[in-house]
Amino acid sequence: MTIQQPTELTHAAMLGLGVHRPERLVTNDEICEVLDSSDEWIQTRSGIRTRRFAGEDETLIGMSVSAAEKALAAAGVGPEQVGCVIVATSTHPEHTPASAPQVATALGITAAAFDISAGCAGFCHALNLAASMVRSGAESHVLVIGVEQLSRFMDPTDRGTAFIFADGAGAVVVGPSEAPGIGPTAWGSDGSQSHVITQTPSCLGGHSEVDHPVVQMEGTAVFRWAPFAMAKVAHEALDLAGVSVDELDAFIPHQANLRITQTLAKNIQIPESVAIATDVIDSGNTSAASVPLAMEAMLRKEEAEAGQTALLIAFGAGLSYAGQVVTLPPLG
Repeated sequence: MTIQQPTELTHAAMLGLGVHRPERLVTNDEICEVLDSSDEWIQTRSGIRTRRFAGEDETLIGMSVSAAEKALAAAGVGPEQVGCVIVATSTHPEHTPASAPQVATALGITAAAFDISAGCAGFCHALNLAASMVRSGAESHVLVIGVEQLSRFMDPTDRGTAFIFADGAGAVVVGPSEAPGIGPTAWGSDGSQSHVITQTPSCLGGHSEVDHPVVQMEGTAVFRWAPFAMAKVAHEALDLAGVSVDELDAFIPHQANLRITQTLAKNIQIPESVAIATDVIDSGNTSAASVPLAMEAMLRKEEAEAGQTALLIAFGAGLSYAGQVVTLPPLG
C-alpha cells in the first residue's frame, strides 16, 4: 500500500491584505500622565509619537476577525476556500482555548486553526508556514493573522516598555500564484538570550506587585543585537530569493523602534531608492502585528504599490527572527 500525497508543487503569494487599527489614539503626553517621562524623551529614544490601544469592545478575537475579513475581500477568497487559519500572537487572553479556532468560527471557517508564538517575529514565521502549505499542495489558501493586545499586558510605570507597545491586527491570505510571491525564509532563534524579553510573573505565579503578567524588556540588549544580527539575516533572505538589495522597492522591518530601523537599514545598505516602513512613529510596537500593519501603511500612503518587491524582517522574544522577500499584496 502506498500513501497518497500531493506531488505537484505550485508557487505561493499573498493575495490580499487587511488590518484593524484600534480607534483609540494615545499620545506620548497621555502615556506620561502615569509614566515618569516626556514626549521629547520618548521620541528621541524610540521615534514614537502616538500608538493605538484597543477599547473595551475591541478584543484580540474581534480585531483578528476585522483584519481577516478585509484580507479575504481583497483576495477575493471566500471562507469555504480557506484550508487553515494561523494566528500569531503573544497576548492571548487565556492559554486555552487557542485564539485561531475562535477566529475561524467567527469567519465561518471550519478548517484547521492554530496559534503560534514567536514574539514579534510571529507573522513572518506564520507566513513561511502558510507559503509552505500552499507550495506543497497541502492547502490551497491559508489565512495568516498577526495580532496583539499589548496594552493589557503592560506596566504603565515601566520606563522600558510602557511607551513602546501597542495594539492592532494585520492579516493576509496566502494562495497559489503564477510566479513566486513569497521567497524562502531565513529564520532562526537564540534561546541563550531568552531573558531579554519576558513575561513576568510566569503562569505558575511568583512574587509580584501586579495581579497579571506583564511584558518586560532589556531595551539596550535588544538594540545591541537586532540592527547587527538582523543585517546578516536580511542578506541571507535576499540571497535565498536571488534578489539584490538594489532590486527592492520597499524594506519593511518589524516596527520595534525607529532608531533600530534606521541603524538596520544602514547596516543592510538599503539604497535611497528603497522606501522604508516607519509605521512605528504613529502605531508604536505592535509585536506580531507590526509587519502587516507597516505593509498596509506603506500601501495606503502610496509609499509602495501592490506587485512591488519588499524585504520583510522581524525579530523579538525568544529571541526569534525571520525574514523573506515578498511581492506586496492588494490592500483591502
